[in-house]
Amino acid sequence: MPAEILLVEDRSSLRAMLAETLERENYSVEAVATGDEAVRRLQEGRRYALVLTDLKLPGADGIAVLRAAMEADRGVPVVVLTGFGTVETAVAAMKAGAADFLSKPVDPDLLLLLVRRHVAARREAVAKTLLAEEAGLAGMPAIVGSSPSLAEAFERVRRAAESDVTVVLTGESGTGKELFARALHALSARAAGPFVPVNVAALPEGLVENELFGHERGAYTGAVERRAGRFELSDGGTLFLDEISELPSGAQSKFLRVVEEKQFLRVGGTVPITVDVRIVVATNRDLSALVRAGSFREDLFYRLEVFPVRLPPLRARKEDIPALARTFAESSARQMRRKAPVFSAGALERLAEHDWPGNVRELRNVVERSVLLTRGETIRTADVVVGVPGETAAPHPSLDGMLDEVVERWRKAGEAARIRQALESTAGDRSRAAEQLGIPLRRLAQRIRELGL
Repeated sequence: MPAEILLVEDRSSLRAMLAETLERENYSVEAVATGDEAVRRLQEGRRYALVLTDLKLPGADGIAVLRAAMEADRGVPVVVLTGFGTVETAVAAMKAGAADFLSKPVDPDLLLLLVRRHVAARREAVAKTLLAEEAGLAGMPAIVGSSPSLAEAFERVRRAAESDVTVVLTGESGTGKELFARALHALSARAAGPFVPVNVAALPEGLVENELFGHERGAYTGAVERRAGRFELSDGGTLFLDEISELPSGAQSKFLRVVEEKQFLRVGGTVPITVDVRIVVATNRDLSALVRAGSFREDLFYRLEVFPVRLPPLRARKEDIPALARTFAESSARQMRRKAPVFSAGALERLAEHDWPGNVRELRNVVERSVLLTRGETIRTADVVVGVPGETAAPHPSLDGMLDEVVERWRKAGEAARIRQALESTAGDRSRAAEQLGIPLRRLAQRIRELGL
């Protein structure tokens, strides 16, 4: 997806020349003639990868455009054009927050060099801020990388976060779909609300509707009390349904009604319940093929496929591997209370040579194992054990127990974080927290004691 640039220049001939120069480089350009029009678009909430503005404009001048851009999106780079070429003019613009300046007459090559540099820096900054910790995902790795394919996915997530549009995250297993869903939630106006993840494939077919919609007391044998479903628990926030392709056909029609009307009935209920929920779904399968095969409703498909975001496989962004490997090594070393080792050139080469069919999840496992294997401060080539396509690597008997221990610590840390979050959101009310977590009150009390909370 081409980066969008807001161009502000009152001279029509120069405006046309600048727009044509940028568009030839595959940038999408919105060209306006006045500062007032530029300020209006920025105040409407339109987002751009870069703003290019003349300083001397009719009405609102370039400094006013610069300030409006900074107020709308502090991270957007603004490049100013000045016809005077004075140091004082450039310094004033830079002090006001401009990322760069160009003197007229504009050199097209220099213009493109500056634009490429600042757009790339902008994308990298966006990538670095979309961390899993920011999205509230305890004990999981951050979203790391600055490759073009990942930056494009980030940009689509950022755009989707500006509205309540339904988002479908597609990609192979291990590409980080839940991390992106959490980042989308964290960047949206619903960030203060709950984020409720559901793995549809992990739900027994007979309990899917009960889990999603809840049940009334007496709805079936064993339903001794009313129970809220995941839709109610995510009211005011985001409901994330992973592996949506596995939703049973019987539940698809009810799910469609909630998507369209934001209303549903609990199992055994007669009074419609209205919820304010943003729906994000994910799949590693081709939903359109499932529609053609008759296993997924066509009307539901079109209601969900409003804003698709494709997550790239790791083999398509190998330039991100060194940064990812360092992040995972630091996280693993922190869990083991030791200094993070660095990767040798040979170790990084070995990582780059692998195709990573398991994507980021597989890379994380390999790096964790490498950290466990190395006893020094450097991860050597021999410490990096990657799988061979088509073969299953034999388990390392001396490491399995250590890996299990690390994984268990991460699992407990994640569970503790979820319990703390539920208790904080309910002001310490354990009954409400247990309902929010979907577990019995007695079980919650037991886990609080066992986790030392």
